[in-house]
Amino acid sequence: MSGSQGDRAATAEDGRWRQNWSGHAPFRRARVHEPATVAEVRSIVAGADGPVRVVGAGHSFNGLADTDGDLLWLGRLAPAGIEIAADRRSVTFGAGLTYDQLCPALQAEGLALANTASLRHITVAGAVATATHGSGDRLGNLATAVAGLELVTAGGERVELSRQRDGERFAGAVVSLGALGVVTRLTLDVEPTYDMVQHVYAGLPWEALYGHFDEITSAGYSVSLFPTWQQPVVESVWVKHRLDPGEPVPEPPTELFGARLQERHLPTLQNDRVRTAINEPGPWHHRLPHFALNAPGAVGNELQSEYFVARRHAVDAIRAVAALGAELAPVIGVTELRTVAGDELWLSPAYGTDVVAIHFNWWKDWAGVSAVLPAVEAALAPFDPVPHWGKLHSLSPAQVAARFPRLADFRRLAAELDPAGVFANDAVRTWLLDS
Repeated sequence: MSGSQGDRAATAEDGRWRQNWSGHAPFRRARVHEPATVAEVRSIVAGADGPVRVVGAGHSFNGLADTDGDLLWLGRLAPAGIEIAADRRSVTFGAGLTYDQLCPALQAEGLALANTASLRHITVAGAVATATHGSGDRLGNLATAVAGLELVTAGGERVELSRQRDGERFAGAVVSLGALGVVTRLTLDVEPTYDMVQHVYAGLPWEALYGHFDEITSAGYSVSLFPTWQQPVVESVWVKHRLDPGEPVPEPPTELFGARLQERHLPTLQNDRVRTAINEPGPWHHRLPHFALNAPGAVGNELQSEYFVARRHAVDAIRAVAALGAELAPVIGVTELRTVAGDELWLSPAYGTDVVAIHFNWWKDWAGVSAVLPAVEAALAPFDPVPHWGKLHSLSPAQVAARFPRLADFRRLAAELDPAGVFANDAVRTWLLDS
């Protein structure tokens, strides 16, 4: 184990990275490392005597980042530099960089991402590894922006993969749950900067949603719906419009299929973070996320689950969950419904098809949540739900494996890059390798 200043070793008794963001999932780690260079990452991996896992913002709600061996935090790699390509169509940076570090730097260069995470403190690499997403009919998950990556594989080897050069191999490696190695650098697509304006509508009748689903989700560049399943309406709909340079702000309709335009955000049950401004145009990175970029960070007083279903099943799947309103009531904070465009990344829940994501913010009551998850999954069973890799569910490994047609190909890639299972913790073995 390296003794350099960039590598911090911790015993299991130290407080660093004892648990995840929500405080729900403990980390059993024996050692914590904070490498400042790729050379240090290579040394740690080559000398590890237990499963090597990487933690970003700690935003996984299951055992994905857990290890009783070596846990790496890559925040010290972030200052290694943000490099804009000569053609200004991509940006390369050190893994461990968060969206609230990357986005302002791009804006200062007159550049932007097509999509971002909802929470500012999320690491880009963590969002990519788990195929986390925003919302938008024509927007893929955040991993679809990746044009290239560098990872340190078992034994400390350094491997570079690119979309242009490596084709299928690249498509298998982008969403990997950390099972192939430690991602140390990422290259993302970028585009010229743009502004956005966000409008909020309150009280969308359920029958209006069922009858006009496609029209509602296409009402903006990014559209999210927030029901609690306890009312005869979807409580709020957030519609984000993209504005090209010089484009005037459009006058929003005062009604969206029965939902009324609001002058301010509605009160919410979960008030532990600051929501982005509405009715005022602003730079993309201040309007695409759901929560203010510069607001103080908050530890999550919540648990989360999310299921993806093919878009063709959207209305029937939402109806099925709505029928569970009484069962959900004791543990539900709010749900977010959003659309995600299909992609070709092997472990993406949107592989090969457009999907609708049904995201649950639960109160932090694992006993209550674990009791209701089977009912949610039974209601969604006719639609072959795919769980988010980093969130809570009760589906069996066989059920999950059946949802990913390229899983056998991924296992072959993992056997090639990590034949000894250096990066295979319990979750990786359960969900990817042994199912």
